[in-house]
Amino acid sequence: MAEVTSAAHPNRLIAGLPERERQRLLSGGEPVELICGDVLCVADTPLRYVYFPHSGFVSLVASVSGHQPLDLGIIGSEGMLGATIVLGVNAVPLRCIVYGSGLALRVSASQFKHELVRSPALLRTMHRYLYVMMAQLAQAFTCIHFHEVNARLARCLLMTHDCAHASHFHLTHQFLANMLGVRRSGISTAASALQARGLIDYTRGEIQILNRNGLEAASCECYAASINDYAQRLN
Repeated sequence: MAEVTSAAHPNRLIAGLPERERQRLLSGGEPVELICGDVLCVADTPLRYVYFPHSGFVSLVASVSGHQPLDLGIIGSEGMLGATIVLGVNAVPLRCIVYGSGLALRVSASQFKHELVRSPALLRTMHRYLYVMMAQLAQAFTCIHFHEVNARLARCLLMTHDCAHASHFHLTHQFLANMLGVRRSGISTAASALQARGLIDYTRGEIQILNRNGLEAASCECYAASINDYAQRLN
């Protein structure tokens, strides 16, 4: 397994820390593999670890009895899983599932709490990241309510492209349907429309981004809004 080191600065939150705080956080954690399908945490269950993805991505899933699960967002190398600890809450309100295999830095919840006390820079970064997460969740709900499926699918693919750090990745019809809150048939129609425009190639869940600029033009404004919000608060 590749080692997560301070020299690589694989996670944007960690990379933004001062060198001393960054080294201390890295030395207190361990590199782990994120394997597609793994459940990292369950809603309202105490967190044993927090995760800073290096590559791959995690989906935040909400469940309501009698309905399909709804994916509310994904976390990649721009963020971390377990930020609620900053609020004094040792749990998350959503189920967190790995959908893109990769590598992450895993830190025990107790060690992370200790580092929050020792590092004002880490605490400040986490406060800003929590704001960004709240803004992105609000944006996701607005997007689901107001925007067409084609534009929302383009946004979802752009977000996945950012997290996967690759132009080719695997996303099932069901995952995309859960992410957009639509039926699988709606995903087929929207994916076919994007493919007909030469923006993507989509076959049996295998997606190839062919035209990144065109996909950004096809997306609703929510993608650019989330990128700008992150840049203003955390860059």
